[in-house]
Amino acid sequence: MQEAEKTELGSSVSKDIQSSLVSRNITIFDRRTSIRLEPEMWSALSDISLRERCSVHDICTLVYVRKSSVTSLTAAIRVFLMLYYKAAATEQGHGNAGHGDFDTMKRRARISSEDESFFKEKEKRRGISRRSASKGQNDNFEN
Repeated sequence: MQEAEKTELGSSVSKDIQSSLVSRNITIFDRRTSIRLEPEMWSALSDISLRERCSVHDICTLVYVRKSSVTSLTAAIRVFLMLYYKAAATEQGHGNAGHGDFDTMKRRARISSEDESFFKEKEKRRGISRRSASKGQNDNFEN
């Protein structure tokens, strides 16, 4: 079943009512709790636990120990995952992944022709803005 949702931009998009989050039990200091994460986050946690030679439970306990008292465990885990992979990123790795070319990123995202025209128009405006800036007509920020 699908439900229509109004976005901030006013367009209507349909979304599945069923959540894409996966609920799993983990243990924090040998106490069982349940957390809900996206499948990709669970996969990343599993990959990291293999690389670090520990359990997913150990990683989650470590995150729990380090998180702020006002931060949820799931949010702290997502931040941990981003920081873990950010720390591991290298220029060679970015090159191997095809990073550094926005056109390649758009192709991988499989954007619609309507969205592609948005980016082309923005690029055109940015080109005009850069020419104006080079003539000293810049308002000290760039779109």
